[in-house]
Amino acid sequence: MSNLLSQTLYLNYLENPNPDDFGVSVESFLHYLQKATAIFLTGQDSSKTRAVCTLLHGNEPSGTQAVFDYLKAKTTPRFDTLFIIGSVQAASSKPFFSQRMQAGKRDLNRCFKAPYYDQQGQIAKAILDLLKDVKPECLVDIHNTSGSGPSFGVAITEDANHIAITSLFSNDLIVTDLRLGALMEQSEENMITVTIECGGAQDRSSQIIAHEGLHRYLSAERVMADINAQYPINIFHNPIRLETKNQGEVAYANEPYDAAVITLPEQAYKFNYGMLTTDEFIGYLSPNGFAQLTAIDHLGNERLDEFFETREGKLFSRHSIKVFMMTTNPFIAKTDCLFYFIGHS
Repeated sequence: MSNLLSQTLYLNYLENPNPDDFGVSVESFLHYLQKATAIFLTGQDSSKTRAVCTLLHGNEPSGTQAVFDYLKAKTTPRFDTLFIIGSVQAASSKPFFSQRMQAGKRDLNRCFKAPYYDQQGQIAKAILDLLKDVKPECLVDIHNTSGSGPSFGVAITEDANHIAITSLFSNDLIVTDLRLGALMEQSEENMITVTIECGGAQDRSSQIIAHEGLHRYLSAERVMADINAQYPINIFHNPIRLETKNQGEVAYANEPYDAAVITLPEQAYKFNYGMLTTDEFIGYLSPNGFAQLTAIDHLGNERLDEFFETREGKLFSRHSIKVFMMTTNPFIAKTDCLFYFIGHS
């Protein structure tokens, strides 16, 4: 590890730090780190390394809180462990954990592909280079969903090992061919990688899922698939993103908002639970709102008309769909997507 001991311009590196230096809260932990940081812990067995990444989005605290609690407990992991804490500076903006990324900066979890032309790209490249150097057996990237909702895993490969790792955190796994520049897309080339969405940042259950899943992941003798084990995981393939074109405005209110392409209910996060049926209205559309929406699948095909329709100025689905990642944050809704969905036409 000697070549990793020095701090780089974009990624701090700490080896077996003293947790007493982190302070008493996750906020003081962020203050101590200052910027994107990798933390290496020597395990009971150094024959392999497991990796954990979190906080690629600064407004998703559950993974960071779980890592902080783990480090403060001074637990020795079963194997050597590499923690990577991503958007420390965005998360440190007041109030803490309120900013997905710093103003004027790109979304870090959309920067894991060349060209790495700016600061966020260089942080992403530093993380990828470190992972290639350390060569962990697997990587778990812990997130919160954009709105309240149940936990699930996301992977670009469907096999027994990805399913086994997901089972440490959740009963649902999304397998996607969509490529956005996320960490799991590049790191998968070198190690098994699963993104874990713990649920909403404000959900108490998210913290429990992150905390308990992390302990299972780091204490287990084996996290890869065991041919004698059963993994009761529900698998969903290739969700489609519903977006506004050209980052059209999105509002959340119980009455239509004139300046918005679409006005969703204030409690739209409830669509994340169960199935959305054809008689449940999704939101109010502006007069030209439907034409300003897009739903392109992983093959590049426009699917909007196939899955959605307007009725008296409101948006409905044509078929029952399962919704993921429905946000109630208008900035995320217009710059990323309104939600992901899976259904059959």
